[in-house]
Amino acid sequence: MATKIVMEALSPTMEEGRLVEWKKNEGDPVAVGDVLAEVETDKAVMELVARAAGTLLKQLVPAGSTVPVSSPVGWIGAAGESVNGGAAPPQADGQTDRRSDGQTVRAPAPAATAPTAPAAPTPPAAPTPPAAPAPAAAPPAPAPAPPSPPSPPSSPSAPSSPSVRVKASPLARKIAADTGVSLQGVTGSGPEGRIIKRDLEAAGRSGGQAVAAAAAGPTVRPSGGAAFEDRPLTQIRKTIAKRLVQSIGPIPTFYLTSEIDMERVAEAREALNASAGDRGKVSFNDIILKACATALIQHPACNAWWQGDHIRIWHEVHLGMAVAVEDGLITPVIRNTERKSLREISAETRDLAGRARERKLKPEEYTGSTFSVSNLGMFDIEHFTAIINPPEGGILAVGSITPVPAVVNGTVEIRRRMRLTMSCDHRVIDGATGAQFLKTLKLLLENPLALVW
Repeated sequence: MATKIVMEALSPTMEEGRLVEWKKNEGDPVAVGDVLAEVETDKAVMELVARAAGTLLKQLVPAGSTVPVSSPVGWIGAAGESVNGGAAPPQADGQTDRRSDGQTVRAPAPAATAPTAPAAPTPPAAPTPPAAPAPAAAPPAPAPAPPSPPSPPSSPSAPSSPSVRVKASPLARKIAADTGVSLQGVTGSGPEGRIIKRDLEAAGRSGGQAVAAAAAGPTVRPSGGAAFEDRPLTQIRKTIAKRLVQSIGPIPTFYLTSEIDMERVAEAREALNASAGDRGKVSFNDIILKACATALIQHPACNAWWQGDHIRIWHEVHLGMAVAVEDGLITPVIRNTERKSLREISAETRDLAGRARERKLKPEEYTGSTFSVSNLGMFDIEHFTAIINPPEGGILAVGSITPVPAVVNGTVEIRRRMRLTMSCDHRVIDGATGAQFLKTLKLLLENPLALVW
């Protein structure tokens, strides 16, 4: 008996996945544990593995489709076994297409569209001019009308031979009608060769279809190209949007900023790296992470989660480290940061950041942080405020280290300074609580020997 392949929840927060690439083709043998496809989740690209052995009988969705968790994407069974096509998820059956804003829209079922009857053979030409319009001549009227005077000649793009029913989703047909694109000759990537929206977009980019020019007058193009581009939302961008709306709206946030003298940290870092040799270098960010974890242990009220009806105080520090990736942001987690040395933190941050940019992190490597740090200093940003990642109670925004004039012992000197801004959830952290944490963090950074005390 055939086994259904479903889109699995490959991360704790995954609601839908985009099937990036099939690793097995229809007819290929499959063993339990074989990688069937790569799936883009809300945070990473992961592998969808086989839960049964046999033959890949059918792929219900093409590569690039986005389907909800638990929706079927294929069938595994005995070679030659019939599965009658299976039940395909919305994106795969041609009835759902992706809008330009990234949302999926459900188009009417095929039965709701007015079916076009197969064209009958063209009768021999009559000596008199045709009085009735041909099936493919003018745009269809809302309701059948009695024969009218001869219509204007059809456009050159209208087929002159008997029309053939083209398989296309309702949305694709509507787009084709609105833009004047002929469906004839477009290769469909949907089930059974059905044309869907992205096929029309690909045809437009390749220049293989004649698109009716709009008669609205000339359009100025800065570089001769399109006036704009609509990019569908990736899974990670959808998650970022959803999470941040949950944060900046309902969370009562206040901000605390402190300026740190980083001269001693810079000197300590130079000395450490000079003696490290080939064992790896320590960055300013590594030192800040270590100092932050040490300060959180001393101020556990800032190392806390808002849980609705209670506050969870953590006695372990799992620091989230914001990393920019190609199409968004991900926050790998350094577990038990307070227990690790600077060298261990340095090695782990490099490893996590590298795999984050390759979208190769495991779910447990980017979930469960108790506090987060976002550093934009390397982009020469002096000061910014970061958005809290729920359910955490706070996040630290780190600016650039800049030489500035500063008063030291009554004299003006050029000192390397850095600004830190802490975003606090007032339901978890009070103003004085956050200020005490920042005071301790400032003390640790301005006296870095305290980190190895």
